[in-house]
Amino acid sequence: MDTDDLSREAYNGILREAEQLTHDLTLHYGLLSGICKNETEYLDKAEKLAKEILQAEDWELDDMFRGESPEKEKLKLPLFKIIDNI
Repeated sequence: MDTDDLSREAYNGILREAEQLTHDLTLHYGLLSGICKNETEYLDKAEKLAKEILQAEDWELDDMFRGESPEKEKLKLPLFKIIDNI
């Protein structure tokens, strides 16, 4: 599946929300679509990813964001918004 296959609501609710914080977060959600068969699976995995990021240790965030991780507090609001949008 590709991000172009997502409904407008899913695209805006996840990818656009992620982009407001950092392009790197958007890339993670975009790449996630490539391993999903359909939007339902994507939404499930996107929610799981948001929850995993919220629970990640600082070193895991540094790895995920290639040493340019946003402050944990700045990550919370968009991730909670993404979860709420799902």
